[in-house]
Amino acid sequence: MDGKVVAADIYEKIKKDYQAARDSGKLKKEPKLVIILIGSNEASLIYIRQKIKACEELGFECVLDHHPQAEGYDWKKIGEIIRKHNLDPSVNGIIVQMPLPDGIDRSGVLITIDPKKDVDGLHPLSYGETALGADFEYYPPCTANGVVKMLEFYKVPIAGQRVVVVGSGIVAGKAIALMLMNRKATVTVCNSKTKDLAEITRQADILVVAVGKSKMITADMVKDGAAVVDVGISRDGSEKISGDVDFDPVKAKVGYISPVPGGVGRLTVACLMENLLKASISPRTY
Repeated sequence: MDGKVVAADIYEKIKKDYQAARDSGKLKKEPKLVIILIGSNEASLIYIRQKIKACEELGFECVLDHHPQAEGYDWKKIGEIIRKHNLDPSVNGIIVQMPLPDGIDRSGVLITIDPKKDVDGLHPLSYGETALGADFEYYPPCTANGVVKMLEFYKVPIAGQRVVVVGSGIVAGKAIALMLMNRKATVTVCNSKTKDLAEITRQADILVVAVGKSKMITADMVKDGAAVVDVGISRDGSEKISGDVDFDPVKAKVGYISPVPGGVGRLTVACLMENLLKASISPRTY
């Protein structure tokens, strides 16, 4: 399952919707995204470059508010930065790049973002809407939405399928589970305390892995013909970028598999752009 192909399809729709909104006068304001980065995490900088590039290609404005030295920052100080952008009428999308440096209260940061500008879909209001059902997904979490769009693009059945999600973080695993539940999948979520992980993963018609541990899912842990979506990213023993799935051996056994790089990461960015355009055309009114 090629993320580049799926992302291209999403971007084509965004371009058409953007032009149609401009032509019809429905565009409330030009899309403008602010990315707040605390510290200089290498992976975060890679992701941010992808987001900036996507904005440039679509004609959206993107501002990086980077604070390279994380020392002295807590959620209250980051909240002051967020509130400045909340009050800027030219800004209609704000994200705080995750992960935050150790010791910073993530919940305090996320709740400070204006829900009208929460294009990452991680504010408690957006997350709560996602938990209520597909009809309530206003700004769905971008990584989870990317997983859903990938499965739908390749026509992988979701309703009625046994899904196992390995990883329960709020950015990926938990949100993925919610969005697949909304589409009538039977979902099991595994975490670091799960016993007999391989026994559970072998039951999955769709296996989604979002841990960040290189090649932790091996061929003996997957069901023949399953669909495997690899969300994790890290570096293997030779310092090459790697996913959570041991790709080549697993690929030989399954029906569908997404690569790393070139998989869900591209869709996370595409879904962020989709949310940003929505915030520009029909922003949340409550």
